[in-house]
This record gives sequence, C-alpha cells and structure tokens, in this order.
Amino acid sequence: MQNLPFIDLAVIALYMLAMIGIGFYFSRRNKNSEQFTKASGRIPGWAIGLSIYATFLSSNTFLGVPGKAFGGNWNAFVFSLSMPLAAWVASKYFVPFYRSTGEISAYTHLEKRFGPWARTYAVVCFLLTQFARMGSIFFGIALSLQALTGFSMQSIMIVMGICIILYTVLGGMEAVIWTEVAQGIIKTLGALLILFLVIKQLPGGIDAIMDIAKTDNKMSLGSLSGDFTQSTFWVVLLYGFFINLNNFGMDQNYIQRYHTARNEKQAARSVWLCVWIYVPASFLFFVIGTALYAFYQSQPALIDPVKLQVAAERLHAATTAPAVQQLAATLQPADYGDKVLPYFMVNNIPTGLVGLIVSALLSAAMSTISSNMNASATVFTVDIYQKYVKPDITDKKKLYLLHVSTIVFGVIGLVTGLAMIGAKSLLDIWWELSGIFAGGMLGLFLLGLISRKTKNAEAVIATVIGIVLILWMTFSPRLTEEYAFLKNGLHKNMIIVVGTMGIFLAGLLLTKLKRANR
Repeated sequence: MQNLPFIDLAVIALYMLAMIGIGFYFSRRNKNSEQFTKASGRIPGWAIGLSIYATFLSSNTFLGVPGKAFGGNWNAFVFSLSMPLAAWVASKYFVPFYRSTGEISAYTHLEKRFGPWARTYAVVCFLLTQFARMGSIFFGIALSLQALTGFSMQSIMIVMGICIILYTVLGGMEAVIWTEVAQGIIKTLGALLILFLVIKQLPGGIDAIMDIAKTDNKMSLGSLSGDFTQSTFWVVLLYGFFINLNNFGMDQNYIQRYHTARNEKQAARSVWLCVWIYVPASFLFFVIGTALYAFYQSQPALIDPVKLQVAAERLHAATTAPAVQQLAATLQPADYGDKVLPYFMVNNIPTGLVGLIVSALLSAAMSTISSNMNASATVFTVDIYQKYVKPDITDKKKLYLLHVSTIVFGVIGLVTGLAMIGAKSLLDIWWELSGIFAGGMLGLFLLGLISRKTKNAEAVIATVIGIVLILWMTFSPRLTEEYAFLKNGLHKNMIIVVGTMGIFLAGLLLTKLKRANR
C-alpha cells in the first residue's frame, strides 16, 4: 500500500471532475429520448471512431494484454489482426442495414424476421452479458488500483461508479461519446508513458528488450499448423473474426453509435477509424508486456515478491514459509503475468506520475462501463418496457425512464463488482453462461440477414441446436474419463465459431429440407 502525494490525488480528482463536467455541459441538450440515445445524429465520424476504440480498449485490455505477453507470446495479438476483415463486413453490410432500419435497438429487426421470441432471446443475452462485463471491469480496476493507491476496493468502485452514473445520466449518448474521446486519448498516452518508464529503467533499453524477446521467442504469433485443438494462429484469427463480427453486428454498444453519425458514410468511417487506432494500440500493450518480461528477466530478484504472493495465494493460509518459497521457485511467467504490470506501477512509477497512470486506468474502465449503461438502458426501454409494458409511452416519460434505468443498470454493475470481492467463482460462472448464450446471437442474426427464406420454425430449431452445441463444447471437457468419447477436442476459442456456424448452417439446411418437402 502507499499513500498518494497531493499532486497525484489532485490529478485524479481533476480527471473525475472533468468527466462529470462534460455530463453537465451536454445535459442542457438532453430534452428528448432521441437526443439521449442518438445524440440527434450529429456526432462527427472521427469522434464516434475514437469512442468505439475507447469501448474496445477496456481496463481488461489495459491490464490483461501485457500479462498475456509477459507469460507467453504475441499469439493473442492475432485477435486484433482479424479486425480489418470484420470491419470490412460491418462497413459494407451492417452499417447500411442498421442505418436503413432507423431502429435504435439492435434487436428490433429480429422480431420482424422471426417473431418476439428472437428479440427477447437476444435482449436477455445482451443484458446478462452487460451485467457480467460491468461487474468484472469494476472488480478488475479496483483490484489493481487498491495496490497502486492504498484505497479499499469498495471505495474505489463506489467513487468511480457515482462519477460514471452522473455523467452518463446527465449527458446521455453525447456525453458518453465525448468522454470516451477524452478517455481514449488519456489511456493511450498512459500506455506510452508506462512503456517509456520500463525502457528508461531497463539496463540496455530497447536493445535488451529485442535480444531477450528473440532468445525466448516472445514475439511469436503462434503456430501456422492446422491444429484446431491448440491456440494456433488460425484458431485465434477465426475466434477474433467471429467475436469482432458479433461486436460490430450485434452489440448494442456499437450499433447505437451508427445512429449517432450524421450519415451512413460517417458511420462506416467510424468503424475503420476504430480499427486503425485499436490495432497499433493493441500492439503497444503487447510490447509493454514483452518489455516487462525483459525488465524482470534482466533483474530476476525484483520479481520475487510477486512469485511469493502467488505461491501464498495458491497454498493454504497455514502453510509454512519454506513451502511457499519452494512453490514460488517453480512458478513460470504465465503463472503470475497478470500481476506484473500493477506491481511495476506500484514500485517503479515516480511520484507525480502516479496520478496520470491512475487516470489512464480509470479511463480504460469508465469508457466501457458508461457505454454498457447507456446501451442497457436503451435496450430495456425500447425492447422490454415499450414492447411489453406501455407501447404508447410519451417521449417525456420515455426520457425519464431512460434516466432511471441508466442509474439502475449502473448500480447493478457496481453491486456485481462489489459481489465479486467475496464470490468471484459464482460470477465467473455467470460470465461463462452469458457468454455461451450470447454466442448464439450472431448465428441467428446472420441467418436472418442472409437467408431471407428461413422462417420462424426453422430459426427456433436452429437456435436450439446451436445452444446445445455450444453447451456441449463448453462443458464436455469436464466429463470424467468414463465419458471421454463425448469430450470436445477443439480449443475453447472455437466455441463461438462452431456455435455461430452451427445455427447458421442448421437454419439453411432446415429451410432447404422444408422447401424440398413441399
């Protein structure tokens, strides 16, 4: 723990106040629901692109990617390399489609294609995913900032949550986008500052990083073999393409931004701008992880406290010190990679710069959470309340409901994060399950978009087949050896690929069989 100097606390306070100030500034324009959800369609494409980039680059990326690069290689960077192809599909097909429908919700068209069940299924999956995502980000950022600032995890979450709720409720989508523009810049500068500090304090600088990285094969993008049971280059590429296709094509957080653009061309440009910024930014975080690896390889004694901490966490509380030391000596970089960046920040960031780094970390978390809150409130209001409770709601009451539901979803995300402190395993299961069912959304969407002849019955059966397939692929590896023949042998990253294609192809086959039997 450490007590932050006044100058660092002042920097953090100024950042938080600036975010709230943006919310107050745009609150004057929030006079109707369209302004709150679409910003009246007057946001320039470059701002939307930066906003999407900020949502992509969450605190999980800020802290997790360097940990992956530290513990392994650059195999996960292939995920980012898949983005241009997904962006091409999105800009050519998804953006024009959503702009032409004029519907603020990403899921309204599913009802028009297949009936109310499809819309409800997608909405439930989306909201479950948002709750889990917000909770994990609250928890992750508080865990890191606790070590960096000395404040309790609860106080960090509550202060951050109040700040996010205030500017998101006050300023609506316009405040979300413009705060994300600022946050995207801040967290990128923060990452550059961290890399500069690592290089500056490493004996040998960049040359030492390159030598150690080459010797230990840290910059490998993975095997080019056709083995889909391992995390090869092709497995991550396929996984990244389908995940990014889901983001650009089914995630309300991104679809809603398409409607804030002045025209279709600006909306399409925003997708490409996000990609051209995110790919090099992602590369930057992998470089940070490799630089940290070189830093601690050249000075191995400096990392011993992290190894001892991880070893102590893995062993029983009553375990003796020699046993902890013995286990610590056997740990590999992959075992403690996630803890290295926060540890470096605590011990190697000079006084006066901690406030900037904390602000960058807060930016990474707040940008994603504010998007999740606004998108969740929009989906609840349009797809649940207006659909099932009061279809003839006035715009004034709709705006009020958007404000209230934004607060409610923000509180749910905050409470989920607080609950993770004591029951992380339970929420891990929640995250896994919501991800499983969300995996079916993309297949259903593609089926409805591409196969115009597929009707409701075929879509229901195809979705059930896809969900069963996804559940089997997820849980079959846990079967005992007695049922080894039922285990899924593919890598877990293939689940969304197989699940999506399973729904899509099953739908096509059922449609063809139905037409053949007529």
